[in-house]
Amino acid sequence: MRIKLRGHHLLCLLGFQGYGYSEDFVFNMTQINEKRKSKDCIITLTNEADDICSSCPNLKNNFCENEKQNEIIVEMDNEILSHFDSKRKYNSLELFKEVSLQFNTLKSVENVCNNCKWENECLFYKKLE
Repeated sequence: MRIKLRGHHLLCLLGFQGYGYSEDFVFNMTQINEKRKSKDCIITLTNEADDICSSCPNLKNNFCENEKQNEIIVEMDNEILSHFDSKRKYNSLELFKEVSLQFNTLKSVENVCNNCKWENECLFYKKLE
């Protein structure tokens, strides 16, 4: 199975515990979070709308909410993607192991997670505090 993920969603999946923008979004995120735990899952990285965004009520014309908000999100994606080869296809288990090693302090995620609306619910972020 294959999944396309934005850079910042790599962190979101590590902290996901069932919150989201809508029921459809939560259902989709839950499904993707389960799939990514399979040894047969292959992940392609992007800084554009991905498989998680596909069920987000804020996705309009392939942008998140509006152009300004989308620019902020692309910057977050690029911060994460700067640590990886976005042309490569990754085994999900290996990729998430590497994500956990690379992003393991508050400093390492400050340009991505600071001011995130989910930071109070995010298990990944709470673990770093």
